[in-house]
Amino acid sequence: MGHHNEVQAKSQAQYEYDRHHNAVHMKKQVVNFAIMIFLTFLAFAVVVADFSPYLIKPFILLLAGIQVVLQLYSFMHMDDKNGHHIGVISTYVWSGAMIIFPVFLAFVTIIWW
Repeated sequence: MGHHNEVQAKSQAQYEYDRHHNAVHMKKQVVNFAIMIFLTFLAFAVVVADFSPYLIKPFILLLAGIQVVLQLYSFMHMDDKNGHHIGVISTYVWSGAMIIFPVFLAFVTIIWW
């Protein structure tokens, strides 16, 4: 029942390429994580500063929307061009966003006005 799998060693050039690619990818994730921490800090700062609720709620929703996009593209690897079927997945995600945004806007309008 065993399968014969050949193991091929990576060439030095492939090893260096993979190492550089992983370093760039990790740097991008760390930067995106720092941006999300900063956006969260901004949300808390606006609430603590006791601004008008008419400013706080839309501002926090805007920050949340920015964080969703950052998480989709960095931590869910939607920015990878080498992923399988990334165009289909991206289409589904953005189609869902286009459907849910008007629904969310309608609920917000009903609740706030």
